[in-house]
Amino acid sequence: MTLLEHLRRMARNNLWSNDRLYRAVLALQPGEFEAKRTSFFPSIKETLNHIIAVDRLYLDFLTDGGLGAAAYDTFVPFDDVASLAAAQADFDRKLMAFCGGLSEADLDRRVITDRREDGMIPERIGDILAHVFLHDIHHRGQVHAMLSGTSVPPPQLDEFLLDYDIKLRKAEVERLGLDDQISGTS
Repeated sequence: MTLLEHLRRMARNNLWSNDRLYRAVLALQPGEFEAKRTSFFPSIKETLNHIIAVDRLYLDFLTDGGLGAAAYDTFVPFDDVASLAAAQADFDRKLMAFCGGLSEADLDRRVITDRREDGMIPERIGDILAHVFLHDIHHRGQVHAMLSGTSVPPPQLDEFLLDYDIKLRKAEVERLGLDDQISGTS
């Protein structure tokens, strides 16, 4: 497997993991989404809003969208889970399309990242994508832990990349339109 194929699989995993997580969050009782909790961000709502705000920032960098740091600074947090879930799914599909359009050579190409007072820093596309996936996994883990203190059990999020796991997620990947892109078949 090439690094490019791995990153494409990670983009598909992002869609699947976020879908699983949001299905749990959508089932929360009133008040649980916003409730103060112990974590880096003090609620499920704030953590999920942070994930998509950072996702949008980095996609702007990757696509030379022209917003720079303003992509994060002007982000308006979502107040309701359904709108946030839809926005995250839309972003995840955009990220999949972006990864799908890359070549191996693109992974070493540098794009400008706006680091405000630290300046405009060129970064490799492959490194930015790896960072985005690590960032999302990190904060999804925090939401997963916070769900443990709610009426909804946290979903399994680590059964995507192995052939053995296909039977555990078959219906979900079919519903998400990823069934032709799982395992080593893509």
